Amino acid sequence: MEETGAASAYGASLAGGGFDFQKFVRQPQTIVRFLSWIFSIVVFATVTAEGYVNSHQSADTKCIFNQNDSACHYAVGIGVIAFMACVGFAMVDAYLPLMSSAQERKYSVMADLAFSGAWTFLWFVCFCLLASQWGRTDNMSGIPQDAARATIAFSFFSIATWAILTYFALGRYRQGVDTLAQNYANAPPDQITPYPPTYAPTTYAPTTYDPSTYAPTTYSAYPTSGPDDYQKPPFAPQSQPQGDMGYQPPNY
Repeated sequence: MEETGAASAYGASLAGGGFDFQKFVRQPQTIVRFLSWIFSIVVFATVTAEGYVNSHQSADTKCIFNQNDSACHYAVGIGVIAFMACVGFAMVDAYLPLMSSAQERKYSVMADLAFSGAWTFLWFVCFCLLASQWGRTDNMSGIPQDAARATIAFSFFSIATWAILTYFALGRYRQGVDTLAQNYANAPPDQITPYPPTYAPTTYAPTTYDPSTYAPTTYSAYPTSGPDDYQKPPFAPQSQPQGDMGYQPPNY
């Protein structure tokens, strides 16, 4: 978890700082994830190494849990996937403070929450299956009982560690959502600059139309009077001067 009073988002400090290895390994989430990694190794390695035995009458190997091969296959599959998931999510936890996008952090935390919750349930199923099949096992000759009990015990321990990881992921998700909601609520309102006094808009007063004051323009009839009403064109051709009457032949 983050230090009290430090700015954080989704359980990690804000982007901008370098990776602090000592702080990372001291986090409770990192410690619990490391324990889950160890428990998964114990489960699938024990079943793979000592989970199958053969009887004196047959050369075929059978699962030590009531000769139910499905129980051994289930334990190995859950353990191997949990082993790889612990490594992957540990790398995500280390890279989380370097993520500058809140959306990427949200998706990472949601993936951790979903996977941890699912594997808590699957480890519970594994524990119940192995315990049930071990209780039904009649022939104990040649069966490594310590290996069977260790597998059942570490399956139970894995339930606890993955449940704690689910709790941590849920806490980080809630912390991130609350932080974003608080930042949104405290966001300053948009500053709207009013019109300056010299440019204040004037009130528009539309002109009303009164039919009683409207006087249409009348036009007189086409003039039929004589030349008195004729107006000369504005650009009348100028007459030639009197002295210039054209060329006249000389008199002899």
